[in-house]
Parts: sequence; structure tokens; C-alpha cells
Amino acid sequence: MNARSRSRLRVLLIALSLVGAQAAGAADLSGKPVHLVVPYPAGGTIDVVARLLGAQLRERWQVPVIVENRVGGNGAVGVEYVMRSAGDGSTLLFNGSPLVTVPHLQRTNYAVGRDLTAIVETAELDFVLTASKRSGITSMEALLARARAEPGRLNYGSGGNGSLPHLNVELLKSVAAIDLTHIPYKGNGLAVQALMAGEVDLTFVDTSSIMPLVRSGAVRALMVTGHRSIDGLAGVPWFDSLYPGRGIDAWHGLFGPAGMASDVVERIAADVRAVLGSSDLSRRFREMGFEPTGRGPAEFTAIVRRDDERWGAVIRANGIRGD
Repeated sequence: MNARSRSRLRVLLIALSLVGAQAAGAADLSGKPVHLVVPYPAGGTIDVVARLLGAQLRERWQVPVIVENRVGGNGAVGVEYVMRSAGDGSTLLFNGSPLVTVPHLQRTNYAVGRDLTAIVETAELDFVLTASKRSGITSMEALLARARAEPGRLNYGSGGNGSLPHLNVELLKSVAAIDLTHIPYKGNGLAVQALMAGEVDLTFVDTSSIMPLVRSGAVRALMVTGHRSIDGLAGVPWFDSLYPGRGIDAWHGLFGPAGMASDVVERIAADVRAVLGSSDLSRRFREMGFEPTGRGPAEFTAIVRRDDERWGAVIRANGIRGD
């Protein structure tokens, strides 16, 4: 065999080995059912989104994608189940921003950065700071002026101690140097009802819950988180424009146990990005108030780490405990 033939043979063998490696990675994902763990009850927002995503991945992977609701401990039961699972991609966690707040609010057996692999962010969610009509507050300038003139007089409702709406306002209070009184409710729906009735002056609620009321004029939008245009919020300032670098982002995404092979992680992330690109799934997400993102492992890991540190600091500074 001459030198040219030997060189061609080496190239062929390398190519075959790469094909074999890719096939092995695919087999890890497609050879058996994938269990998509949702740590909250069936019928909730995270559960609905997980089922929409799972249906698309089932078609792409050609294996059953089984959504399992493992409920308890404010989500900790499902998280701990996934962290003890095999890291071959057959057991995944679908969760949102509360994943990083819960360990700061109660004792858990998991730490996000230690026990989980952030695979792909599926979407982000904006919140809107809104005022009741009875409060007479029509702008952020008016809110800040009232709050500074009468510290603690204005109040705000949330879906409970340690909920994202609660933490959002506590972050605002710290960066704006104002004092507002917290009134927790058993869920965001009750907080919104209290806002409409004028029982509370303010609340910080996700766009899907509050935008119909904003568009109807039932409540007044004062500020929005995130960095994207939202129909009906023209002229409403963004949190980050008022307090640069302090903007709030909520998200949901896929996680696996710590130590997953990078090729498996990248394959799952790529497949999720592909299904998020489908017009049907992206449309359904936007109808629910979510903006599809598909941010991959490195970027998503940085986002999760940032929020873990930020919300941990807010919770500690205010001595917050979960309901």
C-alpha cells in the first residue's frame, strides 16, 4: 500500500469512527422512552408546557416521551428524583425559575449548580408591575413619589411568600429605595382579584395573567420586565431601562442530573431548538405569554447561576421564608 492509499484509509477510518460516535449518541436518546419529570401537579402552566414540548420531541425522537408529575416539597421531590437518575438523557426535568428560589426558602437536598445540568432554556416570561385604578397611580414616577412621601403606606399583593411576584417587588424596593407593604395571597389569581377590587395598590404579575386586564383598562401597567416589545405596553418602561443591569427574567427549561456527557446535552439542546422553531409550538408558547428562546447549555447555565445568586441575596436580605 503506497503513502496516498494509507492516507485515504486513515481518512476513511476517522470518518467511520465519527459516524459511529454520532450513532451511539443518537441511540442513547432514541433507544428507550424519555421520562420528562414535572415537579408540580398536572394541569398547571409548567405541566401544560411540558406536554406541548414532549409531544414535539416524541415525533422527533420516535420514542415515547412520558410526562411524569412528581409532586411535593414545592418542587423538590421531582428535582431530587431527577438528580439521582442516570445521565443518559432518558430522565429529564422540566422546571421554571422557582427551581433556584426554593433552596433559599426551605431546606432541600439539592443545589442547582451541584446536582443538575442545565441543558436548554425553552422560553422566557415577562412580568408587569400594575396598579389598581383605585390607587390613582398612573406611572412609575407617580409610584416612586407616593412611596417616598408615605413609606409603607402603599401595599402590594403576591401569590405567596417567596413567589416570584413577591421577590420581584422586593428587588424593586431595594434598587428604588422605597418601602411597600406585602400582602400575600394563596396564588397569583387571588392577588389579581384583589388588585381589581382595589384591596391592594400594586402587584407584579406575569404577562399572560395581567395583559387582558391592562388592555381593557381595568388596571394600569407601570413597568415591564424583559427586553421585548409587548402588544399593549407601548411607552411602558422596562425595569432594566430604569435600573440598568437589574432587569428581571423568568424562564423555564430542561435539566438533567449532574455529570451528563456533553454530546448528549448538546444533542438534546439542538433537538429542543429545532422543535421550538416549529410555527405551531412557538405560536402556542406565545399565546400563553412565553417567548421561545432555545438558549443552549453554556448560556442557560449562566442564566441559572445568575438567578440563583440574585434571588438568594434578595431572600437573605429580607429574611423571606416560603409558605
